[in-house]
Amino acid sequence: MRSEPTTRICVYCGSNAGTSPSYGEAAQQLGSALGHRGIGLVYGGGHVGLMGLVADAALAADGEVIGVITEQLVRAEVAHDRLTRLEVVPTMHERKARLTDLADGFVVLPGGFGTVDEFAEALTWNQLGLISKAVVFLDVDGYWAPLFEWMCNSVTAGFVRDSHRMLAQRAHTVDEAIALATGPVPDVGHKWVDRDVTPLPGVPRSPSS
Repeated sequence: MRSEPTTRICVYCGSNAGTSPSYGEAAQQLGSALGHRGIGLVYGGGHVGLMGLVADAALAADGEVIGVITEQLVRAEVAHDRLTRLEVVPTMHERKARLTDLADGFVVLPGGFGTVDEFAEALTWNQLGLISKAVVFLDVDGYWAPLFEWMCNSVTAGFVRDSHRMLAQRAHTVDEAIALATGPVPDVGHKWVDRDVTPLPGVPRSPSS
């Protein structure tokens, strides 16, 4: 095992493999690339689906892999038993918080409800200024295209700043995803679009607005 990495990337992805072989191939390529580059992998701690594929590929490349999983999922027998370190926490809330603490940036592979829950929190925390860590979608076969269309609609509808839409970065290759995830976060202002016109009651107008 190599020395402890100076950079760790959290990968959010499905606990199922999906219907397209491209999803699994991307997960394996990402895990392998992280391991070979000495970048630590942080993820949800499972051995199933894309989660297991990305972890196994990183381990095969002699990479550090830290999993964070809940007690309930350990009892469901989906925990990976060959990781560098597996942390077991009581709740999903604590799991997400710990993944965020451990990571320097995020890469999002295809996934379902759980994956959406995870990246939505990371984007929101960036939007609120609670963290400053890049969130990058590895858009395998256009899987996340409808999401980016919705983001554009949310800007048009006045719920999200255009600059905040840029917090969700999009990559089409593993190399691009890693470069963006280890790079700077787009500089954005406060999230409250309405404050640019009328300050909220009792809240002074931001000096930057």
